[in-house]
Amino acid sequence: MAVPAHDSRDYAFAKHFGLPIVPLIEGADISEESFDAKEGTVMNSPMAGKEALDGFSLNGLSVKEAIAATKKFVTEKGLGRVKVNYRLRDAIFSRQRYWGEPFPVYYKDGMPYMIPKECLPLELPEIDEYKPTETGEPPLGRAKKWAWDTKFDRVVDVSEIDNKSVFPLELNTMPGFAGSSAYYLRYMDPKNNKALTDKEKNEYWRNVDLYVGGSEHATGHLIYSRFWNKFLYDSGYTCEDEPFQKLVNQGMIQGRSNFVYRVITEDKKDGVETFVSAGLKDQYEVTPIHVDVNIVQNDVLDIEAFKAWRPEYQNAQFILEDGKYICGWAIEKMSKSMYNVVNPDDIIEKYGADTLRLFEMFLGPVEQSKPWDTNNISGSFGFLNKFWNLLSGETNDAAPTPEELKSVHKLIKKVTQDIEQFSYNTAISAFMICRNELSALKCKNRELFKTLTILIAPFAPHIAEELWSMLGGEGSVCDAQWPEWNEEYLVESQVKMGVAFNGKTRFEIQLPADADNAAIEQTVRQDERTAKYVEGKQIMKVIIVPKRMVNIVCK
Repeated sequence: MAVPAHDSRDYAFAKHFGLPIVPLIEGADISEESFDAKEGTVMNSPMAGKEALDGFSLNGLSVKEAIAATKKFVTEKGLGRVKVNYRLRDAIFSRQRYWGEPFPVYYKDGMPYMIPKECLPLELPEIDEYKPTETGEPPLGRAKKWAWDTKFDRVVDVSEIDNKSVFPLELNTMPGFAGSSAYYLRYMDPKNNKALTDKEKNEYWRNVDLYVGGSEHATGHLIYSRFWNKFLYDSGYTCEDEPFQKLVNQGMIQGRSNFVYRVITEDKKDGVETFVSAGLKDQYEVTPIHVDVNIVQNDVLDIEAFKAWRPEYQNAQFILEDGKYICGWAIEKMSKSMYNVVNPDDIIEKYGADTLRLFEMFLGPVEQSKPWDTNNISGSFGFLNKFWNLLSGETNDAAPTPEELKSVHKLIKKVTQDIEQFSYNTAISAFMICRNELSALKCKNRELFKTLTILIAPFAPHIAEELWSMLGGEGSVCDAQWPEWNEEYLVESQVKMGVAFNGKTRFEIQLPADADNAAIEQTVRQDERTAKYVEGKQIMKVIIVPKRMVNIVCK
């Protein structure tokens, strides 16, 4: 089958041999290239003046509907059958390493034989080193007890191999995705020694609610898990066709690379390299070189650390600007070869684990790739310090004010909904707003502080546990009941509206949320600031945009 209008390879072939190219999707521009998007409304199926089998037509259907209709027609007419093809990218199933499921296989006269099913599982033997043997065999070649006795159906010492009743076992092990492709099913029934999982328990738990992984999993673990699960489903071992209900691909944390600029010169004295600061590099012919980001602070190079970094740079000379060497930078994939890998242990040592967690979640939406810049982590560190200072200070059990309740319940609603949507960065922004509001209100309410502690626990669990204990919470904060918001506290009693004169905003005014237009106009007219802008003018019209703006037209 060839569809040159909608496949780039078929399009090139048709163009080369002067074959007709008939568009099958309305509005598709095929003048320069094929229209490969699998969406739109089908046309020319059949073409005008042509008759299709039994009057079958796809014209007017969406591409998705057309595919479904074609499958149905072909099946009903006995012209073919629908088939799903699975593309497995990795056909090699054995690994030359110790850690992995051993193959239940022994070799007799060079031919593989399976050990009896009732003798499973075959467990890994003990070995002295997890390295290949001196003769190049996999690590299992080091095992002293790794032969199969067919007479007694058991593993015995390799010294007993006689190739009559005792034979060598397979030395390779299964790859990582062998066990991981179906391990999630064992969580349903981990102590079952008779089956992968009990049918009743499988029908209760069914499948995994959420799968979070990088996009590279689409052609790795994810595709194999789906393949294995569909096999188990077709064989009657699982009750769900798909292993995972929802997939979220988290974006990649990218690195912020730094560069030094080596001056290209022919008369290099005694092999001494010269490096020019970024702001002056246009005056020289230079070669940019990646430099370890750990010896750069705010794009300023630690010259002494640079000299000690590589032996060839110990006598390097530098052309500085304002007494500093300023490095260039770029956002790239984190890689050892680019020297932009950030060691989390160093971040934790300086700022704490909670700051690292919070900063990673605050970088941006989960699904997007985000650049890492250690220079910006101080913002998250500062917020946690302010949050700690607010909640660890003086507290009381007085009744909270309406403003305090409104601020906290807004936060409960926002954080709860954002966590469900994986919008961690906007949830953290809400924490910052709430802390500022409660600080301005001089809030000291213990119960509200305990609520805040529960809310921040998923983001900063370590300080949350400390605060929970200080505030008198029982047990672990992770076991505390998640708070629920009350809509009554979220009702706006006051609204802030801008007041404009001839379209230009001059000031803002606080008004009751339920004020009608007449009351709003009267209040604005009576405000002393209004008199300043209408002095000597006639008010022609007052335009009110509810809860947002009042515009006074005058001349």
